Amino acid sequence: MLARARHRASLDKRQRALTALTTLEHQGEKITHAAVARTAGVSTWLTYTQGIREHIEAAQQRQHPTTPSPAHTRSTTATLRTELELARQEIRTLREDRGRMRHAIQHQLGQQLDTLDTRHLTERVDELTQTNQRLEDSLQQATDDNHQLHARVRSLEADLAAARTSLRRMIREENTSH
Repeated sequence: MLARARHRASLDKRQRALTALTTLEHQGEKITHAAVARTAGVSTWLTYTQGIREHIEAAQQRQHPTTPSPAHTRSTTATLRTELELARQEIRTLREDRGRMRHAIQHQLGQQLDTLDTRHLTERVDELTQTNQRLEDSLQQATDDNHQLHARVRSLEADLAAARTSLRRMIREENTSH
């Protein structure tokens, strides 16, 4: 999707450059790469790419069919220097954009990694919580069983004490009756 959007934007910029070239030529303006780029609102670099450069050079030849004079060569050199400086500025801008995009991507990847770690930790906490609940339930059951057993032991001890008392009384009665 991003590639298609870039391709459409590239085609649009190329079309604007060719339209600007035609406009400048019809207006009788001097055809330069910088003039075409400025009129089209595109980078000068684009005007030097294949498919655009040939059209600009052909328009320049139609404007000046003779060999260039030394004065024209000097102005061409000045134009090239200007275009070089514009290209350098655009390169700086593109490098800054690349740096911002790289930073944004790193930030996004870091958040995704944090999310992955958080999800794993959340799953582990849920697992431990369930295990803890099962252990608490087992402990409660064991505590209840322990209380019941203690009550049973107390009851049995009371029964034993009563049985002993009863047995002593019976033995005493048996001994006194003889």
